[in-house]
Parts: sequence; C-alpha cells; structure tokens
Amino acid sequence: MQHIHFIINPISGNGKHVIHIDLIREHFPTNMYNITLKYTEYNKHAVILTNNSISENADIIVACGGDGTINEVASCLINKPILLGIIAVGSGNGLASNLKIPKNIGKAISLIKKQQSLKIDVGKVNETYFFSNMGIGIDAEIISQYENMPTRGLITYMKASLKSLRSYKYSKYTYKLADKQAFTHPFLLFVSNSNEMGNKITITPKASLQDGLLDVIIVPKIGYIKMIVFGLLVLVRKHYLLNEVIYKQLDYLVIDKNDDTQINMQIDGEFYQMKSNSLKISIIKKALNVIAT
Repeated sequence: MQHIHFIINPISGNGKHVIHIDLIREHFPTNMYNITLKYTEYNKHAVILTNNSISENADIIVACGGDGTINEVASCLINKPILLGIIAVGSGNGLASNLKIPKNIGKAISLIKKQQSLKIDVGKVNETYFFSNMGIGIDAEIISQYENMPTRGLITYMKASLKSLRSYKYSKYTYKLADKQAFTHPFLLFVSNSNEMGNKITITPKASLQDGLLDVIIVPKIGYIKMIVFGLLVLVRKHYLLNEVIYKQLDYLVIDKNDDTQINMQIDGEFYQMKSNSLKISIIKKALNVIAT
C-alpha cells in the first residue's frame, strides 16, 4: 500500500481551492492508498510537516499551494527517493507551468496517480534552494511590494511593478562570471533554473530544468525610460533587444554586495532578506524526483 501525504497551504490562491479529504478519496481508494492530509498554519510550516512525512515513510509527498509552498516541500526532498507531487493553486505557479502540470486540480491529481517522474536540477544560493529562479534588484523589490498588497494575480503584479519602478534604489555589487570579475549597480540580476517566472512571463526562455546550467540575466543601472521599455519588452519576450542586457549560461556564480548590509532578494517568488552580503549560487544536477508529464 502506498503512503501519499498532501501538504496543503489553505490560503494559497486566496484560499479558493477545494482540496479536501473527500476530493482526495475520490481518486485514491483506501484499499490501495494510505492518505494523509496536513495543513500549513504559518510560514515555513510546510518544512516541518514535510520532514515529519519523511520520518513517517511517505512514498509520495504532494505540495498543494503556490511556488513558496512548493519550494518549502521540495527543499526537504533534495537527493531523496521520495517523489514530489504538485497541485498548483498559487498566483504564479511558475514551476508547475514549466513542468506542464495541469492547473485543473482533478487533472493534476490524475497525473499524480500515474506517477510518471523525472529528475530535475536544483538551484542553490548559499544554504537555500530554489527551483525556478532567484534574483536581486527590481524583481525582489516587486515581490516585496506584491506581498504587501491585499490581492493577487497578474493585475496586482503589474501594480506592484509600477510602484517598484518609482521607488527602486540601486546598490553596488561585485559579480564573478566564469572567473571574470565585474562591478555593477544592477537594475536586475536574475538567475533562473526554469524557463518561466509565473503567469507565462519569462526572461530566460532557453532555460531548462535538466541541462545542468543556470541562466543569468544582468541589467545594469538604466534610466527610468529604459526601465519602462525593459518591462514592456519582457511582456513580449523581446527584452534581449535592450543593448544593456547581459545573458550567460553557467553552473556557478558569486555575487558580493559592496557594503555590510544584507541582500534583499526573491527566491521562487518569495521575498527574502539574506543576512550575508555574499551569495554563492550553484546548480545541483538532477537532484529532485518530481511527478510531471
């Protein structure tokens, strides 16, 4: 009998999803599956619940939530044989979309039953994992603004973006790409493991979850007009037309902030404040077993 544990964020997607025991039982009969549902109650609670499920010998652990919840669950499963299932009910759902996991909950559950899996790469920044992307600069500012807004979705994200463009302040960083050191005051320094940020938005269309590489986009300090132009180009996937854009594929990157203040960043669409002013970013090849198409 298979043991499948569901780690559910009840407020993902404004709490409008319908993931409950009766729905799960429709798909997983008790004579074949041992089902456990666990609900998160606070930030990082999914980490505790997942580690408990690992101790309880779960065969499959299903993250039910947005990219933040998926990150918390998946971070516990690095280099473990346990399969990660995903039911994406967040506002962005970048990783799920990249993996072609259906938005429809019933179809996502059916996919989990098939248990067709693949091994994907995992990004790591210092001791924190990311599966889609991480960044410093304007994207971190946007996420910070977005998290403080009362609603979710693409329109709210656009409002947060416009507000961030008006308030963004530059900081000086040193970065090392392929043993070449450079300085920048980044408008954006974005590192991606997948080809989608969420809501079908991408600035790294060549990125792959299985190529053993990170895709890096650096946009140095630019004027307000070019900020607007860059934002519009991102929406139509033509951001590379901006001459200032630097694009690299690599497996390791070091970023240092040129003062002693902490680094504001986003990891898989969640705002983070790193206590360190130095970031070591790397890729762990094929380190996560995830159920996908």
